[in-house]
Amino acid sequence: MSKLAGKVAVVTGASKGIGAGIAKALAREGAAVVVNYASSRAGADAVVAGILAAGGRAVAVQADVTHAAQAQALVEAAVTQFGRLDVLVNNSGVYEFAAIDDVTEAHYRRLFDVNVLGVLLASQAAAKHLGEGGSIINISSAITHVHTPTAAVYAGTKGAVNAISGVLANELAPRRIRVNVVSPGFVVTEGTHTAGVVGSDMEAGLVAQTPLGRAGQPDDIAGVVAFLASEDARWLTGETITASGGIR
Repeated sequence: MSKLAGKVAVVTGASKGIGAGIAKALAREGAAVVVNYASSRAGADAVVAGILAAGGRAVAVQADVTHAAQAQALVEAAVTQFGRLDVLVNNSGVYEFAAIDDVTEAHYRRLFDVNVLGVLLASQAAAKHLGEGGSIINISSAITHVHTPTAAVYAGTKGAVNAISGVLANELAPRRIRVNVVSPGFVVTEGTHTAGVVGSDMEAGLVAQTPLGRAGQPDDIAGVVAFLASEDARWLTGETITASGGIR
């Protein structure tokens, strides 16, 4: 039997990249999936269509999780559509590199609003509906310990995600809700293409530091998330799994 049969999952920022890979992996394991998007309706619809074509269940729901009302509406849409909520994957995130001389208030606020406030608001909304055995999985980044130059603000947001996750793991444990973190290394996505990382000296340097000798793919991360969402990980909470090909 599929590991997530009968479960319902919300994946934020799931219209492309790692989020899309996670949504598809959870659906393959039997979960009904809410594919959240902020602006890319076409991307979310394509992810849903792929899940439906493979015999899964999914629906696209627009919401900007940096706003409490929209985060709440996203979770309520999952409950309305599928009757319950078992898994929240906080994948929504933005990354933008800036040398310290170029950091601005707008840069800081944009990254912290999406990467940190969004995690808090979506988790707050989901916690009201998650029951015993529920799982929150937050997507962080190996950049918190690789310490890449020009990534001070982005790394700061992911460090905050790690700390928040540890606190929530303890806070929600009495309700038997697990909270874990997956920290990807460099992954080839639409976002890393757009940011100019793919094919750059930065990519070459990251791959050179990666013991397994290649860049990651969304499915490399999605499988780890599916494991954490399943009963196989029932004794894991407050953990961080670095899915990076060995880069430290």
